[in-house]
Amino acid sequence: MNIETLNLNSNYQKNELKEFLKKFQLNFDESIDYSLVIRKNEEIVATASKSKNIIKCFAIDDSLKGEGVTNTLVTTLLNKSFDQGIFHTFVFTKPSNEDIFKGVGFKLISKTDKVALLEIGMDSIDKTVNKMKMQLNWREKSDNGLLIMNCNPFTLGHQFLIETAAKKMDNVLVLVVEEDKSSFPFLDRITLVKRGTEHLKNVTVLPSTEYIISSATFPNYFLRKEDDSLIEFMKLDTKITAEHFCKKLNISTRFVGEEPFCEVTKKYNETMIETFKEFNLKVCVIPRKEMEHCAISASQVRALLKEDKLDEVKNLVPYSTFEYLISEKGKEIAERIKSSNSVH
Repeated sequence: MNIETLNLNSNYQKNELKEFLKKFQLNFDESIDYSLVIRKNEEIVATASKSKNIIKCFAIDDSLKGEGVTNTLVTTLLNKSFDQGIFHTFVFTKPSNEDIFKGVGFKLISKTDKVALLEIGMDSIDKTVNKMKMQLNWREKSDNGLLIMNCNPFTLGHQFLIETAAKKMDNVLVLVVEEDKSSFPFLDRITLVKRGTEHLKNVTVLPSTEYIISSATFPNYFLRKEDDSLIEFMKLDTKITAEHFCKKLNISTRFVGEEPFCEVTKKYNETMIETFKEFNLKVCVIPRKEMEHCAISASQVRALLKEDKLDEVKNLVPYSTFEYLISEKGKEIAERIKSSNSVH
């Protein structure tokens, strides 16, 4: 039984893989950077691929079950990751494959009816949450809130949501989406959030980690791609937040702004409300701050930057954000936004 590295630059080989995956109701993922196949009589009978530190598109023909194929494929993928300096790996798979991956050392993070997320390696969700817990100096019986924001860039709308939450709760944790797939880099986004909330003494701003709105938990968020998997990824991401972060960090309420613009985010909020009910957690939806009868949004700011309307931008962002936008780095990003069609 020979393992073959698929040539992802070959349309013929990619189409071969796509046809094999269809037998398992799986789609080929264009983000894949390394793919393995096993052939029998020149036909693909097993495959596994990865996209950075995420194993995807895993499928084995029934004729090979019990022959240790999973272990062979996964070990080869993990060795490739080690060679690339990656020591923590996720796997997306069907819940029916959960025990197969547990058998080779993976641990379950969470699952829905249709998708399971497991991990293996030096890091883990428990270590991540415990580290976060040590950074929060909260009294044991305090009432705590959570906001998860991309802040691309940080606006007066974001500031208003955080201020509103801070008035209602003893403590507020703001997690800034760490995935670097937005116009503004993560380190700049989290710095702007920290500067824009310095006056709120009960607010802590931290990175969201790779367990919340990331390529591992919710890849569709960055693609704004509405397909059959969208709801499942929403369920998975909101369940991880509720089960691992809110429950373990003693957070009772998650705050979100009303979403008048983006259908994906609107659907995400609706899914979150249903998921949080299962864990006896609350979701507080706050009406967006408006400027001239229009809800302030980061997408609106980016649209104005595209048109060089800095005077209008100035009315929608805190001074610390505006100061950044007129800096050399801010101007460079604005130029990139002008030539980009990305929704982020």
